[in-house]
Amino acid sequence: MTIMVLILGAIVILISVGLLALMFMKSNEVQLTGKTEDKPEWMKSTPPKETVAATRADDEGVTLFDHDAGERIAAPFAEQIEDILRAKLDSDPFNKFEIDFGTGKDGLLEIWVNGQMYANVDEIPNEGLKNAFREAVEKWEKSK
Repeated sequence: MTIMVLILGAIVILISVGLLALMFMKSNEVQLTGKTEDKPEWMKSTPPKETVAATRADDEGVTLFDHDAGERIAAPFAEQIEDILRAKLDSDPFNKFEIDFGTGKDGLLEIWVNGQMYANVDEIPNEGLKNAFREAVEKWEKSK
């Protein structure tokens, strides 16, 4: 009886080690840091086309959000909305706004317009920019 218990224990250990080794081998197949021109399989959703265009323009391949040097960083969804808003503003020949989203020390979104920080869209003094911001949020929501 004792030999049977030892044999069963050894079999259970061998199966466990084999499954663990298989799991580690599979985990190495996911490339999280390299650049690619195709959407990685690990992404749960496709970034908005504006984000894809921005990251490709920066020769970053396809990433979940675009973050450039010197820019404040915000949550990925806010960075995606920023990409949509920037693309909209960049297509306007009369654009006079430098836009950047960031995350404050309190964890809340900061909207930076021409170097001035606003805690929410209603504080922005330009009605056209407020509308563009709201349209960018709507477009992002529809893309999900």
